Amino acid sequence: MTSSVRPAPLDGIDLEPFARIVTAESPGQSLADLPIEDLLATVLATKVTVLRGYGLLNKPELERYCRAAGELLEWDFGTILDLVVRDNPQNYLFDKGDVPFHWDGAFAAQVPRFFLFQCVQGSAPGAGGETVFSDTTQVYREAPQELEELWARTTITYRTDKLAHYGGLAKWPLLGTHPATGETTIRYAEPLDPAKYLNPLFLTLEGISPEDGVRVMEDLRERLHDPRYCYAHPWETGDIVVVENHALLHGRNGFSGSAERHVQRIQIV
Repeated sequence: MTSSVRPAPLDGIDLEPFARIVTAESPGQSLADLPIEDLLATVLATKVTVLRGYGLLNKPELERYCRAAGELLEWDFGTILDLVVRDNPQNYLFDKGDVPFHWDGAFAAQVPRFFLFQCVQGSAPGAGGETVFSDTTQVYREAPQELEELWARTTITYRTDKLAHYGGLAKWPLLGTHPATGETTIRYAEPLDPAKYLNPLFLTLEGISPEDGVRVMEDLRERLHDPRYCYAHPWETGDIVVVENHALLHGRNGFSGSAERHVQRIQIV
């Protein structure tokens, strides 16, 4: 299928292997000054768009801004999640450790097209906590055909206790089709060992032999983390990062120093 992505309208500095940094043209600009259609078109073309120098919005303003682009994913806490390290977390998202690769909406009624982060407080240099994005469309394009055929037969059931805002049972084919570009995507959430992670995630692979299932998981662990396919974002106070949720998986490096970072997340269906 031919890609339907139109050129990115917001100019900036392109990073490797993907992502674009867009800097405000003048002091006093805020996120609300950017047409959301232009912003999301840029995100679709670049996969990750980082805005710097734009003032953050308060929560009601952020909701209004994002609703102009579509429905927002609603959780029991509302539409905006405060990602902070907690003293007694129930879920690994809120502790100091790493967050393995996953995609947003695996356990939700709808999978968001985009999600937006606002960084209220950044991480100290060298403290860790970078959000890491893996471009699964490129992983798929560069995989051998024999492996692509194995992936195409694979379906995965994910199981985790609902102890925070998501969880339960979800079943997904390993490969998907990007709804805007027609590209083949990889829909995969890495397993979470109960010896290491709060709220562990268990995977059951179907459609292939147990031996091939082990091979698929071991191979994905290597390919998805290959630096050729990954962009790691170090958080600075005031960063706004908008992400395309179908092509990418994302996770987080563990904190090696201060974990006072505060990021807000909202998801656009």
